[in-house]
Amino acid sequence: MAILTIARLTFREASRRRLLLTVAILTVVMVVATTWGFSRLDTLTCGRDRQACPPEEIKLVTAQLLILVAYMFNVVLALGAVFVSATAISGEVDSGIALAMLPRPIRRSDLVLGKWLALVVLVSAYAAVTAALEFIGVDLVAGYLPPHPVIAVFFLAGQSVILLTLALLGSTRLAPMTTGVIAVVLFGLAWLGGIAEAIGLAFNNATIAAVGTAMGLIVPTDGLWRGVIFNLEPVAVVTLSTSSRGFAANPFNVGAPPPPAYIIWAVAWVAVILGLTMWSFAKRDL
Repeated sequence: MAILTIARLTFREASRRRLLLTVAILTVVMVVATTWGFSRLDTLTCGRDRQACPPEEIKLVTAQLLILVAYMFNVVLALGAVFVSATAISGEVDSGIALAMLPRPIRRSDLVLGKWLALVVLVSAYAAVTAALEFIGVDLVAGYLPPHPVIAVFFLAGQSVILLTLALLGSTRLAPMTTGVIAVVLFGLAWLGGIAEAIGLAFNNATIAAVGTAMGLIVPTDGLWRGVIFNLEPVAVVTLSTSSRGFAANPFNVGAPPPPAYIIWAVAWVAVILGLTMWSFAKRDL
């Protein structure tokens, strides 16, 4: 009961912040702007005679651009998850709110779990609503819908859950700015690790592939992002990604979804980091 109460209060407090309102307004602007851009794709011409491009080529371009747009929203979502979570605990400790709440029959673990639950709901709702608006807009103006949009949203939200959990751990000990910088840097390193792994596998370089895999397992976000790509790209691109080295090494093309073992590792990673967060906050002097 205490966990749900804290989650409700945290969600309400986060909803009142100007940051979320600003992000919401900018998101609507981006969705409108990108939808207009997709509506102009049918004006593209091919060849020297400037004839209309074949529908298959327009569909392929639409799919690739949609992945790039998804990556833009992915970065926005990741940064938002980090910086909202970075102040979740440290902000209340610094303001004295935590000191006033915890002498009551509320365990510190309840506070951590309540805040984590509220933030998971918040970022997941943002991911779902934003993706739905973008997919609907693209379908209306370009007639293209990704093969598995719902699964792509689950992977997108899962990546944000990993980052917010990491930032929540940092929030128990570090200043918000420090926590945010660390989480963003690790997010970037994981993405670079995924690129290194893809290049190593495409060109049969075991050393580069192993280094990239290790980097991607430290913070398992890039594998989930590749799950987003796989479920957004058409079958033709998947086929090229598995048959062409150039496509396989491209960070915006994926030939296969993340294996079940990777997804299990990501879930276990979140559970361990969440446990460390509760332990760290329990040991902190207020």
